[in-house]
Amino acid sequence: MSPGWRPPWRRRGTARPHAIYLAIGFPPAAKSCAYRMRETANQLCAAGWDVTVVTVCRRAWDDDSGLDLSLLDAVDPRVRVVELPLVRADLETDIRRYSHERSLRPRQWVEQWRERSEEIFPEPIFAWWRDDLERALLRVHRRRPADLLVTTCVPYVNLAATWRLWEEHQVPYVVDFRDGWSVDVVGGGEAFPRESVAGVWEQRVLARAVAVWCVNDTIAACYRERYPDIADRVRVVRNGYDADSVPNTVRVPDPSAGLTYGYLGTTTFPTETLEATLTGWRLARRADPLVARSRFEVRGHVGAAALREANRHAQLLREAAPHGVVFGGPVPKGDVAGCYGRWDALVLIQRGGVHMTSGKVYEYMAAGLPVVSAHTSGHGVSAVLAGYPLWTGETGLDPDRLAAAFAAAAKLAVSVSPADRAAAVAYARQFARGPQLQPAVRDVTELVTCGR
Repeated sequence: MSPGWRPPWRRRGTARPHAIYLAIGFPPAAKSCAYRMRETANQLCAAGWDVTVVTVCRRAWDDDSGLDLSLLDAVDPRVRVVELPLVRADLETDIRRYSHERSLRPRQWVEQWRERSEEIFPEPIFAWWRDDLERALLRVHRRRPADLLVTTCVPYVNLAATWRLWEEHQVPYVVDFRDGWSVDVVGGGEAFPRESVAGVWEQRVLARAVAVWCVNDTIAACYRERYPDIADRVRVVRNGYDADSVPNTVRVPDPSAGLTYGYLGTTTFPTETLEATLTGWRLARRADPLVARSRFEVRGHVGAAALREANRHAQLLREAAPHGVVFGGPVPKGDVAGCYGRWDALVLIQRGGVHMTSGKVYEYMAAGLPVVSAHTSGHGVSAVLAGYPLWTGETGLDPDRLAAAFAAAAKLAVSVSPADRAAAVAYARQFARGPQLQPAVRDVTELVTCGR
């Protein structure tokens, strides 16, 4: 531990300690973070905790990313969920609920709404939830005192509620930063300086944290360098993959009928990335007879909120339909394994750079299929894929190099040996989500509950 830092006071209580888990995006939210949240709650239960999840109501996700009720199937039944009636006002589409000012100048209203938000907390959208989140944690704690709070960000306004519970009741807490706050995971570098309002908030909260979890080594390194006093409390807890996402059987390719390439994930990357990928696909179809007989299936949400499936990304996919591109919509979590089982190769399309690693990269490898990378050079997922035997390599977003990668994946799909596929699956196994979270949860449990 850092010099001068001591573990928080350990509360003596009932046989099973109580953990509050502040997890905006918990199932059934159709968001990639829901998988990590579900596993975290389950791991806490398995480690002997009674768990109360605090999240927002289902209407909030209907307005935003959608719902996936199949995510609830694997939530430990012992987990208690408190849903708060909070929604994003900026996503409201019913004009009958608009103020006079908003109905006349909707864009200006949203801009001003975001500016006022940052006066509450340095975050442009979710700061309006601050008071409700703080009151909710205090209310849950009054009903049953908490021995631990686990806070997962985003939204970062969760940190205000975390700090309020600490100030009033000294409840030990973990900050699961995932992508980090002061790290610009998309553009690289620093998102804001230490002396800014957000920087002061981050320093204050992290200084008292029992542990700080990050999803990869590069983000963790940024936090250890930025805050050397807490370096020993910063831990890498990768996203990993869920066992129920792995297909039981692998499809045997039929070269005469063509192959099926697949992409599964939320389409939030820049349109330029999608354009480069689709151009590479078209070039590959012109140059390679096997790819020309193949199809490229895109699954998942395209965009969010009112623009789901009605944006430039969706338009590009529709325009690519004559070239064997098929958009099939979202896939419920319960059907993910079957989806991978119907594909011959995978296309990993990603935004961001060196600080980004998506949970999908682990899931893709666990499927044991060839993987084509469609992202910038030096991306964080490249470090993960470097040891995967069925990766076609880093190509950047050059369409000609992407075309070559599509052709290379086709050759791998029809020629891969059982031994090579087994080696690929074995490499991926180290990234299973459970084993990624178990040690982190165990260490926090031992730190907080010893001597109860």
